[in-house]
Amino acid sequence: MRRHRNVKIVATLGPASSDYDTIRALHEAGADVFRLNMSHGEHADIAERHRIIRQIEEDTGSPIAILADLQGPKLRVGTFARGEEELIEGAAFRLDLDDAEGDAARVNLPHPEIFAALEPGADLLVNDGKIRLRVRTCGPDHADCEVVAGGTISNRKGVNVPDVILPLAALSDKDRADLEFVCELGVDWLALSFVQRPEDVNEGRVLVNGRAAIMSKIEKPAAVKCFDDILAVSDGIMVARGDLGVELPVQNVPPIQKRLVRKCRAMAKPVIVATQMLESMIESPMPTRAEVSDVATAIYEGADAIMLSAESAAGDYPVEAVQTMDNVAREVEDDPTYREVIEASRRANRQTVADGIVAAAREIAETTDIKVICCYTESGTTALLTARERPKVPIIGLTSLRGTARRLALTWGVHPVMTGELTRFKMAVINAARAARAEGYAEESDQIVVTAGVPFNVPGTTNILRVAPCQESLIYATDPG
Repeated sequence: MRRHRNVKIVATLGPASSDYDTIRALHEAGADVFRLNMSHGEHADIAERHRIIRQIEEDTGSPIAILADLQGPKLRVGTFARGEEELIEGAAFRLDLDDAEGDAARVNLPHPEIFAALEPGADLLVNDGKIRLRVRTCGPDHADCEVVAGGTISNRKGVNVPDVILPLAALSDKDRADLEFVCELGVDWLALSFVQRPEDVNEGRVLVNGRAAIMSKIEKPAAVKCFDDILAVSDGIMVARGDLGVELPVQNVPPIQKRLVRKCRAMAKPVIVATQMLESMIESPMPTRAEVSDVATAIYEGADAIMLSAESAAGDYPVEAVQTMDNVAREVEDDPTYREVIEASRRANRQTVADGIVAAAREIAETTDIKVICCYTESGTTALLTARERPKVPIIGLTSLRGTARRLALTWGVHPVMTGELTRFKMAVINAARAARAEGYAEESDQIVVTAGVPFNVPGTTNILRVAPCQESLIYATDPG
């Protein structure tokens, strides 16, 4: 299923999108990746959605990536005797380990690890930052705070602690159970929530044991501070702007987003921009102009993918939301300014033969009449390096490994195609020409660029580039062996 755009669309599944017809409609409207949110739904629900996606993949013949998003450690206050209380600015309020129901003066916070890390002057944010508490004094079992920003606090509202690195396990018991479940199902990407340090990613990688690619969600100030180290040990990044915008001043988020996207591109690792992209479409068939501009900004920045959350999972217009993203993406990528921005942000970081091969492929494609770059890839690295160049022409990622094809469905500009194992470069060129014609990227009279590695089926050996005709008889004529 050919897309007429390069950026990919991630759609979260949920109550509004849990049956075959709706999920297929989402895919046909433009969803390349489906996100399974492990914060919601029982394992049976997740397994059924996974089954439906794989059925649609079989029915349409197009590889589809599945991203399982772990909940991560959730910090919440306890309950109140009256269900809720109104906190007044300037008032005192205590958080403690006492499990008695709360009132206007105190409430239980059943997380001793928070108290262990707190210091006077630290802020705690409750209910997505609507309430701000500043610690005046604290101990191992309590924190006496001043209400800096008041409001209604109610049962089990979430708590964010932006000023300190919390001594929390990267994965809760629920996360570990969910991780094993989805890896056994066969998801392609696993997103780790509330990553604070590279060690959190390494812990997840050991448990995944090669069964899925690891995506780190950047939603903590601590993660922003050590982002380079986190990126180095991750396969991909999600810029999760929801919690990031709670724990940091909102004006900090746009430059952080831009900086992180550029760093991911320089490292040839996929990056998703997520959260509240078309929030109004949960209830409205039309987005706001500001939302459309937000989506367009992420595309201009060169993000690999843009994501829908509640819009497609629980909204009234899930298919329309995907169609809107698709329409915006196509319009932006047709804008001459888009190419100017993308090319101006290209950073040469070429240290290997593969780097040189893909850079040459892009330059040849842009200076001659080349219709598509066809790259053979086992691990997916060659396709990722080619996508880093952000060429003007499409990229076909040819692989004999279904898992690689599925993971590449998340990568900018890459159209993944399954192919058989090869032993000769001539057959690689012929198969590439066949794929280019079959997928609608080229005709017999056209030329294509083919990159591959010899010996075949060995990751990291990209060392050949050829400009080839798309007509098989000409391929045989120019390479009779």
